[in-house]
Amino acid sequence: MLEIIKNTKIDFMGKRKFAFVFSGVLCIIGIIAVIQVANGRANLGIDFAGGTAVQLKFEKPVNLHLVRKALEEGGLKDFDLQDFPAVNKILVREKKTEQQLGQVADVITGIISQKLPDNKYVVDSTTVIGPKVGGRLRADAAKAVALATLGILIYIAVRFRLNFAIGATIATFHDVLAVLGVFYLMGREINLILVTALLTIAGYSLTDTVVVFDRIRENLRMMVKDPVDKVMNLSINEVLSRTIVTSSTVFMTSIALFFFGGEVIHDFALAMILGVIVGTYSSIFVASPVVLLWGGKQPFAKK
Repeated sequence: MLEIIKNTKIDFMGKRKFAFVFSGVLCIIGIIAVIQVANGRANLGIDFAGGTAVQLKFEKPVNLHLVRKALEEGGLKDFDLQDFPAVNKILVREKKTEQQLGQVADVITGIISQKLPDNKYVVDSTTVIGPKVGGRLRADAAKAVALATLGILIYIAVRFRLNFAIGATIATFHDVLAVLGVFYLMGREINLILVTALLTIAGYSLTDTVVVFDRIRENLRMMVKDPVDKVMNLSINEVLSRTIVTSSTVFMTSIALFFFGGEVIHDFALAMILGVIVGTYSSIFVASPVVLLWGGKQPFAKK
């Protein structure tokens, strides 16, 4: 691997108390966000809150800015737009209450017909999601994250030890809660795209954590008489360059998607940017210190 930095001797374990305080704040914000999402008080997308999605196909290319302006002038506020320029299509998604769901599609088509009369269109599809369906999707999304985390716990417990599995699981939950909490504070929409990003972040965080754990395990076998915190510091410093190179690659890719990927994956890219930063931090300052605290203070037995 390309070594950006060499022979570092950073005392990561010595800074674990400060890291735990910072991580605790992030987790508290994330837990508040989870409670707000469960109660339907966050900025939920139509996947979770219910709403109407209308897809229109135009005869000529359509300017998304003009469509947005027309809908705003027509009285719509809480909507999202997605364009498909290759086939002259747009997708309008509007969040509404259950009593208004049946009227939203007619309102949207009426505004488009009035404001853009020179570009004829046909309605490709209309999808209505009620609040009850949105509630079920919220529950299924929570189950998906919980099952993924359970799989991580079992995998790490089999490959390493139980305290390693606990450290990896806590670090993964930490990353998911941190990103969700930041999205909640920013007022960003919470939808299925964000859930996809959170599961991707969980996988990335696990990969980064496993690399660190693998080096710790190797060094513990060779340095059985040394204090575990010393072995952990050495191991993290040895893979630090690899961690920075890998994280930088994913980070730069996510930055490119954020600025040039278009409106559709904007939130996904933002979540990945946050996830890479938090995931790299947690694999060093959360996962390993938790292992150290959870039965890792004494030298490991020779096996």
